[in-house]
Amino acid sequence: MTAIDRRTFLVAAAAAAIVPALGATGANGESQMTAITPFRIDVSDDDIADLKERLTMARWPHATTTDWSRGQPVAFIKELADQWLNKFDWRAWESRLNAYPQFLTEIDGQTIHFLHIKSKEPSAFPLILTHGWPSSVLEFLDVVGPLSDPRAHGLDPSLAFDLVIPSLPGYGWSTPLNEAGWDTARVAKAWDALMKRLGYTRYGAQGGDVGALVGKELGILKPEGLVGTHLQQIFAFPTGAPGEMEKLTPFEMEGFANLDLFTKYNGYQDIQSKRPGTLGYGLVDSPVAQLAWNTELFFGFEGQGVETVDRDRYLAHASIYWFTASGGSAANIYLEDARSGSGFREERNDTPTGVAVFPWDFRSVRSFAERANNIVHWTEMPRGGHFAATDAPDLLVEDVRTFFGKLI
Repeated sequence: MTAIDRRTFLVAAAAAAIVPALGATGANGESQMTAITPFRIDVSDDDIADLKERLTMARWPHATTTDWSRGQPVAFIKELADQWLNKFDWRAWESRLNAYPQFLTEIDGQTIHFLHIKSKEPSAFPLILTHGWPSSVLEFLDVVGPLSDPRAHGLDPSLAFDLVIPSLPGYGWSTPLNEAGWDTARVAKAWDALMKRLGYTRYGAQGGDVGALVGKELGILKPEGLVGTHLQQIFAFPTGAPGEMEKLTPFEMEGFANLDLFTKYNGYQDIQSKRPGTLGYGLVDSPVAQLAWNTELFFGFEGQGVETVDRDRYLAHASIYWFTASGGSAANIYLEDARSGSGFREERNDTPTGVAVFPWDFRSVRSFAERANNIVHWTEMPRGGHFAATDAPDLLVEDVRTFFGKLI
């Protein structure tokens, strides 16, 4: 039996052991459709050995150039692959995640994996945090403590949060993707169902990247109990109306350089929104392909993050995609949103919405965002980028606390 066959068998066996038969009822009376099952990450030694073997057998493309103009340079990806093979310790990251309570549940036919961290503070407010691509639940490790246990971090304990941190459908352990149609609007409905299944009648939402699209769709959905949604981006653009550009601040105008860079180099969004199925073959069969593909946003189109991004943490994200064979399914949400318009549509969002704009990221423009969103809080940050929960966790925590402090 090959390593891939073993992985398929083990995943199937684990699923059979964890999930009751269709229509079965547990001892507590919960049906399969509502059961919440404790979960622990346990990647097999065989799968780790398989990864290392594949890395030693990697075939490398001929380098057309040594710069970043055509993609991620071969020399840079070789450095990352060498670290993944010889220095990276998956078990350490697995232990960090397993330090938090994790669960599986089924919503709308889809297995959903999530962390559920309950605060020690009795008045804690429920908050669902949503990651993006090519990220994972690991993105939030540095904000879990300050948000859920502010007393231990020198913050006012009267404002604390119960945290729910799910893996997006098709990502990580929220796999396999059960069917087509999982756009960000459908994820928003699933997140509302998850929060209510956990017993929360009032809650807030926060997210960046795909997580921001889900958070905006939650705002549009405006389910009963949603108090507010805090976003790191609102992707709203000029309409061509006379005078609209004259209202922009210098900070907003400078942000168009970021947008120009994205427009110049972005290829992953175009491919993932059109042919994720074909892309998936390479991502789930070659760890180097998965490694290189995911670097585009983490390290930048021109290598802006090469000296600053935590490479070990990046490899932990890439490992989650690899061990769960989710590189292809994770791309599907781009196609779904491209077809439905979810996440980008200017449907009215009347839910109180806060936006934190980080300078090394897409810079949302307030006047554009206000066309369709009930903006009650807006912060232009002095530092931080696309994965602010990792590279500017202190600023994100402060802004989340400020926003929800006004609402609850």
